[in-house]
Amino acid sequence: MSEHSGPSTSAGSRRIVFVVGSGRSGTSTMAGTLRTLGMHVPQPEVVADATNPKGFGEPRWVVDLHAELLQRSNVQVSDARPRAWLDAGTTSGDHATRERVTAWLEEQFAVSDELVVKDPRAAWFLGLWRAAADRCGATSSYVTMLRPVTEVVGSKQAYYGRMGAGSDQGAITRTAAWVNMMLHTERATRDQQRAFVHYGDLLDDWTQPVFALGEAFDLTSVRTAMAVDIAEVHRFIDPSLRRVTATWDDIGVPDRLRELADATWQALVEVARDDTDEVRRRCDELREAYAAQYAEAEAFAHSTVVAQRRTAAAEARRQAAAEAPRSGADRVPHAVRAMVPPAARQKLRKVVGRERPQGPA
Repeated sequence: MSEHSGPSTSAGSRRIVFVVGSGRSGTSTMAGTLRTLGMHVPQPEVVADATNPKGFGEPRWVVDLHAELLQRSNVQVSDARPRAWLDAGTTSGDHATRERVTAWLEEQFAVSDELVVKDPRAAWFLGLWRAAADRCGATSSYVTMLRPVTEVVGSKQAYYGRMGAGSDQGAITRTAAWVNMMLHTERATRDQQRAFVHYGDLLDDWTQPVFALGEAFDLTSVRTAMAVDIAEVHRFIDPSLRRVTATWDDIGVPDRLRELADATWQALVEVARDDTDEVRRRCDELREAYAAQYAEAEAFAHSTVVAQRRTAAAEARRQAAAEAPRSGADRVPHAVRAMVPPAARQKLRKVVGRERPQGPA
């Protein structure tokens, strides 16, 4: 693999492609493909592991930044709450964070004019990244990877573990988070230079969607890729990467959520085919329907939430009492204290400031 990089020659030639979408939907494969064709993934990258043996294509600095911002926002990587978008946006909107990201991007553009930034957490902070790219005089583009929700959830169950001790709770939460993530990502990338790519198409014949991106986004690295790089991508992309092909029969999800997830998938397929105002309105309707369904679920679960808060508060009080420092008298065994005459005990309490109030005469 060769990397066509070098010092930036002009701000107008700067390009940054954000690979977004739910985790386990092919984002790593897309980022790795663009990197192999010559675009620059800022270094160092997250190290490959058993869940992604060919690498994540994720800059370590970006992942650490997003993890920090999510923690400050009290938001999870796959968060099903509609209001989580507001919390994440509020946290990342401060001037210091924007300056920090802008400075980092400038350092990366000193290496190459064409960057790839991929991290499933990035969707929470697209406004931050867009503003920083604008400050650097760079053109932002967005590739949203599409993979059926059942395969995404099935892959997470297989590689990240089941939540809820073998119950369907993990599948429900992950399905809801997928709907929340994908509908927001569609909304956040509107009126921007964007494309939606099916993971299956990438595995079947990567040249068609990727070279189409090169033309649509004016990516010099992709449009002028060398034969050796193209051959390397053929070796990099393996149809066996699609290791999980789950269906709804494999995932226990309530019918209403299943129907909403299916409708979301169909709407995103339509956006990928023809990005019209009509299909965007359909996505808006689905976001509203999801928010209403989530609010209803929260109302049902309110008693459980209150009970858990009470349990947590009681446990915190118990822990605090157990860790509180004990006085010297408290550390003396009761049998020993009982041997001291009552009058002497009263005098000792008075000396140490623990005199007990006297009863009525």
